Amino acid sequence: MVLAGGAASRMGGADKPALTVAGQSMLTRVLAAVHDADPRVVVGPVPPDLPVHVDSTREDPPGGGPVAATAAGLALVPADVSLTALLAADLPLLTGEAIDVLRLTVESAPMQGALYRDAEGRRQSLCGVWRTAPLRAAVDRLASKRGDLHGAAMRELLDELSFMDVSWRRPGPPPWFDCDTDDDLRAAEQWAR
Repeated sequence: MVLAGGAASRMGGADKPALTVAGQSMLTRVLAAVHDADPRVVVGPVPPDLPVHVDSTREDPPGGGPVAATAAGLALVPADVSLTALLAADLPLLTGEAIDVLRLTVESAPMQGALYRDAEGRRQSLCGVWRTAPLRAAVDRLASKRGDLHGAAMRELLDELSFMDVSWRRPGPPPWFDCDTDDDLRAAEQWAR
């Protein structure tokens, strides 16, 4: 599941997922990292020229934030899908290898999910892999507590889940590098080349 509906306020409201890094849109690059996922769900606008098939939806009302978007996306994930990657659309350096590390972590531990933690200790809440049923249950619990998921913070959702923090110790850029500014986009372009 790729969340692609942010406001991109630090980039002047640009359609961030459509911005290119090394000749491909960031959304296309993120979807390539989960090329074997079925289904691939995008929450947010999907360009008509997207080179791969995805199921798409929007949170209602749009602009509800990542937890509301997660709930909308989960509605398109079949109940028999055991694992769900929850990813931001602005991770142009994400790779299949990075997703495999998270997936293998979840499969080998009695946890509900795994996500990356950066060198400064910040959790990368939109770069994780989750057991689908517990993720869905956590969203439902949070909706019951709040009454509405509009504006809910990811940390509120994480408080409902047990998960492992994963470090990335390989050379090169971290897979969770997100492009929030034009400088980030330039840095991603350099790394990608």
